[in-house]
Amino acid sequence: MKVFIAGATGAIGQPLVKKLLTIDHEVFGMTRSDEKATTLINLGVEAVVVNAFDIDAVNSALQSIKPDVVIEQLTSLPKEYSAETMKASDEINNRLRLEGGANVQTVAESVGVKRYIIQSAAFFYAPGNGLADESESFLTDAPKFTSNAAHIFSKIEHRVLTSSDMNGIALRYGFFYGPGTWYDRGESIANMVIQQGMPIIGDGKGVWSFIQIEDAAEATVAAIDKGNPGGIYNIVDDNSSEVNVWLPAYAKWLGAPDPIQIEEAVVGDPDFVYYGTKLRGASNEKAKRELDWDPRALEWLQE
Repeated sequence: MKVFIAGATGAIGQPLVKKLLTIDHEVFGMTRSDEKATTLINLGVEAVVVNAFDIDAVNSALQSIKPDVVIEQLTSLPKEYSAETMKASDEINNRLRLEGGANVQTVAESVGVKRYIIQSAAFFYAPGNGLADESESFLTDAPKFTSNAAHIFSKIEHRVLTSSDMNGIALRYGFFYGPGTWYDRGESIANMVIQQGMPIIGDGKGVWSFIQIEDAAEATVAAIDKGNPGGIYNIVDDNSSEVNVWLPAYAKWLGAPDPIQIEEAVVGDPDFVYYGTKLRGASNEKAKRELDWDPRALEWLQE
C-alpha cells in the first residue's frame, strides 16, 4: 500500500515511517527541506521536498504518487520548548495546519485517496466529570491561547471528517513523550523540571494525558486498516493523572528536585493556570477496543 505522510520529519513522523516500513508499506515522506529529506532517505523512504503552501507542488507530487492513504502530520513547532518559542511559532504553526493541510487534503481528494488520517489533540476537552471520551465537545471557555488551539483543531477535524470523497479519521494524541520529544532526558521540558522551572500551580488538579511517541505511531498504523471511517480516537495511555501526581513523579524519574508549588495569582500567564488546574484528561477505551491497541504505562509512574 502506498502511504504518503505530510510532515514526515516531525516528532511522530520518524517513528511512524519506521513502523510502516516494517510491514512493507511503500512510504513517501513530505518535508520542506533538502536536509530533512536526507534523514528520510536514510530511513529508506522516498522523500518528497514540497512546501505545503504551494498547492501546485503538492498537486504535482500526489498526482505522480497516487497514494492509497495520506497521513497529515503537519506542524511547525519549535525544537526548544518555552512560553516564548511557543507563542512565536503559533501563527505559522496554525497557518500550516489550516492552509497547508487544506491544500494537501484538496489534492488528495482530487487524486482519489480513500483514507485520510489527521493529527488532532486529546487535551482540549470541555470541563466535565472524569475522563473525556470522543463524543464530548472541545472547550470554548478558556484563556486565549488555549481556546484558539482548540478552535484550530475543531476546524481541522471538521474539514477532514465531513469530506464526501474520502474516509477521514482524526487521531487525538495526548502529550508526546519519549525519544525526540520535549520530555525526553536532556530535552527542553526535562531541563526546565531539573531547574525547578515547571511548578505545580495552585492545587495542581489539571489532568494530563500522555502518550509515548512510538505507541502513538503504532496507533496511527493501526488506524490505516482498523479505524472506522469518520472515526475519532483518543490516542493516550492508561495513566491520565493530575499535575500534582505526574509532575513530582517525572521530577523523581529525572533525578530532579521536587517541583515548587505556587499560587495561581502570581502566575502571569492564564493559559499556564488553565493547564495546571483545569485541563481534562481523555479516555482511550475506544482506541484500545477498535484499533486493537495497547499502549505502555507512563514511564515515570511505573516506579
